Amino acid sequence: MPTATPPPEHLRDEVQSVLIGEAEIAARVRELAGDIERDFAGKDLLAVALLTGTVPFLADLVRHIALPMRLDFMGVSSYGAGTAPGELVYTKELRLEARDRDVLLVDDILDTGQTLRAVIDKLNALQPRSLKTCVLLEKKSRRTESVTADYVGFEIPDEFVIGYGLDYAERYRNLPFIGVLKPEMYA
Repeated sequence: MPTATPPPEHLRDEVQSVLIGEAEIAARVRELAGDIERDFAGKDLLAVALLTGTVPFLADLVRHIALPMRLDFMGVSSYGAGTAPGELVYTKELRLEARDRDVLLVDDILDTGQTLRAVIDKLNALQPRSLKTCVLLEKKSRRTESVTADYVGFEIPDEFVIGYGLDYAERYRNLPFIGVLKPEMYA
């Protein structure tokens, strides 16, 4: 589990701590890419990423995977402006064919598992040859669905995290680290 450090000075009123720094993220993303490349060797990969929080992670991940690959996106939202999961809404459907393809589903965080479970079920209905999942972050303590990821970047504590694509009310996605948002910012 990562060790928290103080945030940059200009963010100290909003961010409690930096949970995972930029260098730590970069190193772990390279390791994940190596594992994925090894497991999908010789296959024509379809990477499916969930918008929007996954974009920075996906961009860094695919730069390190030297395999034939197609990219597609699904828009899935379950939070709105709050911090508690709500109704799952699909805002974008796949454009590329998943049937008989080796699919890698990429998401930013595996929390309760409700979103990942729903998307896995939806993708399995498309009859891919294989389906594996990769998440940057995992909060095992909040799991309500029986779902696991094949590739996990970091296991994190039950904190509200932002940065590196993760947001609160569409803010903080551009931070190069994973930070813990102060509770008073979302209370």
